[in-house]
Amino acid sequence: MSDPIKNRYEFVVLFDVENGNPNGDPDAGNMPRVDPETGYGLVTDVCLKRKIRNYVEMAKEDADHYHIYIKDGVPLNSSDKEACAYVGADPDKLKEAKKKDEHLDEKIRDFMCSNFYDIRTFGAVMTTFVKASLNCGQVRGPVQLGFARSVDPIVPQEVTITRVAITTEADAEKKGTELGRKYIVPYGLYRAEGYVSANLARKTTGFSEADLELLWTAIINMFENDHSAARGKRAVRQLIVFKHDSELGNAPSHKLFDLVHAEHNEGVIAPRAYTDYTITVDEANRPTGVTCKVLG
Repeated sequence: MSDPIKNRYEFVVLFDVENGNPNGDPDAGNMPRVDPETGYGLVTDVCLKRKIRNYVEMAKEDADHYHIYIKDGVPLNSSDKEACAYVGADPDKLKEAKKKDEHLDEKIRDFMCSNFYDIRTFGAVMTTFVKASLNCGQVRGPVQLGFARSVDPIVPQEVTITRVAITTEADAEKKGTELGRKYIVPYGLYRAEGYVSANLARKTTGFSEADLELLWTAIINMFENDHSAARGKRAVRQLIVFKHDSELGNAPSHKLFDLVHAEHNEGVIAPRAYTDYTITVDEANRPTGVTCKVLG
């Protein structure tokens, strides 16, 4: 593995959805998530990280050092057992093993971070090791994402759909179609903000420059292989990256986020396309020691 990154980063992701549901809320009948006080749409950090993991898994195809820890159909403790086998410890007797090897925590943590890209990036809670009271059970990753929020309030719509295929023969004798429902956002431009800590990368996970480049690529392409009728047309429009000249940073993150503006074009009242907005970065007020680049 290459050396950890040496610079702090912040980034802004602008993505949109057209006639789809970007992130359904299971507590609200799978309606698009909405802030009930303001009407702004929400997409959780968990949803976005899932898309990034899926892209890395497809791009790297389980290559060494790029396994995915949190993946569909794979129990977490089966991955934890790989680390136990590596250090020669019985998963059911980790407390005893810790007494014999005071560096067991570090060995397990380093193995998991080296082998699993998403642990090296986002961190993880590894229950097997938490139950054994090992310090490596919780790893704080250098990359953190907040909830995405729509630039404007959204109005989710409930669409009634019909199906000519009837479920049972008995129902087919009574009716010719069945009704269903789906929820869509006619159009929404969403903004997510994220952080990359070089300090945590150096001290904890070893997140490298190669990992960082893969992260940018994954963010830009996270919707490209995840299309479905329910989710509609989604695309990452811009990835704006702020790079500090130092490990701990040269300016507060909020000042950098405040430089990015999304405004309606003249005459636009209800945006229905990305071209209804103008995206700008206030370069004139960019702090010293911070550079900015736009990807995507």
